[in-house]
Amino acid sequence: MSTLTDFEGKTPTWCPGCGNFSILRAFKQAMVDLGLAPHEITVVSGIGQSGKFPHYTRCNAFNGLHGRTLPVATGVKLVNHTMPVIAEAGDGDCYGEGGNHLLHAIRRNIDVSLFVHNNQIYGLTKGQASPTSLAGMKTKLTPHGVIAEPLNPLLLAIALDCSFVARGYAGDLEHLVGLMKAALRHKGFALIDILQPCVTFNLVNTYGWFKERVYHLEPDYDPEDRAEAFKRAIEFGDRIPLGIIYRNHRLPMEERIPLLAKEPLVRQAFARGIIARTILNEFY
Repeated sequence: MSTLTDFEGKTPTWCPGCGNFSILRAFKQAMVDLGLAPHEITVVSGIGQSGKFPHYTRCNAFNGLHGRTLPVATGVKLVNHTMPVIAEAGDGDCYGEGGNHLLHAIRRNIDVSLFVHNNQIYGLTKGQASPTSLAGMKTKLTPHGVIAEPLNPLLLAIALDCSFVARGYAGDLEHLVGLMKAALRHKGFALIDILQPCVTFNLVNTYGWFKERVYHLEPDYDPEDRAEAFKRAIEFGDRIPLGIIYRNHRLPMEERIPLLAKEPLVRQAFARGIIARTILNEFY
């Protein structure tokens, strides 16, 4: 049985008070609760403060390019679809540079759990506005305030019929652990947008700011009611809902690929002749 110590990686270099610490702790606790060992999971990340995540835990890991977290995670899952694959990304990394990949990962419904560290700022590059920065927010590059409306990732995901859409908060550890476990148990693409304060560069969306606004969805809330999910996803102001906003039961991508029905690709025999014949049959 794994323990939190089993998942210990290098010492984090995040700023004291950063919401990433809580996300890392929640992740480790979720893995332990699910009975997973470090060698049984793969974590993929991009660039940014969130991109450092795999360095601070023990597991199979790939730290890739800015915005390219999901293509790598998709490849890993297709090679070995029996292994849980977790993609860790920031709001800039995923919703900015990687926005196009997010759209198509949702369409394909690849069985990957995407945990987005959403601090509404570019932290690694010292405080530029991100796609989720609130309109009017002043940063180093927007001294007169952000003029673009912020991206609503939950609304976008529900519109694309993403099979699991949730919002967590780094200041609510127990609830976040539960969301991570639910995402990993879900078959299909799972997005958790995790609100996290950046104590250094975002002095608007602070722990105090979130404390006054976040609330848990009611026990009788039905995440399979898509119309209601749209209403809750729009909420982001005086009240911000936390929990599983939307869920459906579409078949994941791997279960629709005949080649993977017998066993994972990584366990199948490799032969150049088979590949050549497959290409000939498919295209000629």
